[in-house]
Amino acid sequence: MGRIAQNPDSFPFEVDTLVVGAGAAGLIAALAAHEAGQTVLVLERDAMPSGSTALSAGLIPAAGTAQQRAAGIDDDPDCFAADIQRKAHGQNDPDLVALLAGNAARVIGWLSDTHGLPFSVVEGFDYPGHSRRRMHGLPSRAGRELVDALRGRCEALGIDILCEARVTTLHAEGRHVTGASFERPDSRAESVGAGRVILACNGFGGNREMVRAHMPEIADALWFGHGGNTGDALDWGTALGGRARHLGAYQGHGNVAQPHGILITRATMTEGGVQVNAEGRRFWDESNGYSEAARHVLAQPGGVAWAIFDDRIAGIARQFEDFRTAEAQGAIRRADTAEGLAGALGLPAEALAETLAGLPREGADTFGRDFSTTPPLTPPYCGVKVTGALFHTRGGLEVDADARVVDAEGRPLPNLLAAGGAACGVSGQGDDGYLSGNGLLAAAVLGWLAGRAVPCSAPAPDIGSARAPRVVPRARGTGAP
Repeated sequence: MGRIAQNPDSFPFEVDTLVVGAGAAGLIAALAAHEAGQTVLVLERDAMPSGSTALSAGLIPAAGTAQQRAAGIDDDPDCFAADIQRKAHGQNDPDLVALLAGNAARVIGWLSDTHGLPFSVVEGFDYPGHSRRRMHGLPSRAGRELVDALRGRCEALGIDILCEARVTTLHAEGRHVTGASFERPDSRAESVGAGRVILACNGFGGNREMVRAHMPEIADALWFGHGGNTGDALDWGTALGGRARHLGAYQGHGNVAQPHGILITRATMTEGGVQVNAEGRRFWDESNGYSEAARHVLAQPGGVAWAIFDDRIAGIARQFEDFRTAEAQGAIRRADTAEGLAGALGLPAEALAETLAGLPREGADTFGRDFSTTPPLTPPYCGVKVTGALFHTRGGLEVDADARVVDAEGRPLPNLLAAGGAACGVSGQGDDGYLSGNGLLAAAVLGWLAGRAVPCSAPAPDIGSARAPRVVPRARGTGAP
């Protein structure tokens, strides 16, 4: 649990900007702060920068980008904002939606042009809820590549990343944060003074007690996020007077291969695939969002289902590294007939054959799904056993247009900022408001805004040491002190 404490007698060194967490939000914040002329230190609890970003497909939605124009896609932030609000049933703060949708293209352009990240638009299929193709990813379509690329840029610019440094305490005088204490692997405690602190250590999905309190319906699901998402940012922010919102919001996923633990892209469903239960029968409209899919899958016998698609769809899915890995590990089964696939998957052959033969060619089925926009499934067929999972929480600390944490009256705290899953996102109040990419949208845009925000002009209290030169050696992801 994150702790607030008074200042130590002195801090051994001090930086302008201290970033807690080295996922996409933290690394983008570090790059932006460095560009603004700040001295920056990133503290990361793991041996290498990772976070929930590395477990994702690494896709950032943005509207009006050069990449979209090159692909002939006409899009704009207003259209994007409308899609976000529609998916979340209008439950989001419209100002926050406008802030994220309006700045996403600028962030993609900055990462591409200034830092050389080779983003391109995902093509070949559409993500539910997005009226345009606006998901931007790196070549592998893997979050690990995104984290590594951002880390590489930080290292090239001399931005210090100290790994295996778990932040335990924020120090503050009143509402003004003055620094942090952190533990090293040998339990040695160290501290650093800071002109401002950016919380980029995600939400509380890894804290089962908090999950059960705020979202009990997903509490027993597979946790597919990062182990460091234990709610420290929420604890620190609220202890200092920050306001939290939408703590029942989360992103689930109903297509995680079992027992392999590999994410199977939602393209397998949106392109015409279906999910069946242990009886070989469908149980919901699979074209809806993948976040709410977790709840539907977990409600089936054994909390599992089987994703069924065909070779055409598998060809589309292979642009994602996770899918290729699942194939290589034998998670994806293939057969020339429905009966043969049923045998390979351990499903009732007659029931699965009836299910596939009964898929409508036009009009809506009994679940309300319209199959007329996708080609019918044809042999050879593919299938994979899947379960529902909790990926990350979407509620958190409320922030202003500079990503500063605000209090109950909407006033910003002097020098505490939040980005990514540490901040309240734009996914409404539950699991069905999540629009694909919302997590990395908040990570990228709020990280960029937090990093470049002009520090508060109010004088900081004396923290017991003069501003010192940077003395922290670069960790370069190795965990070296």
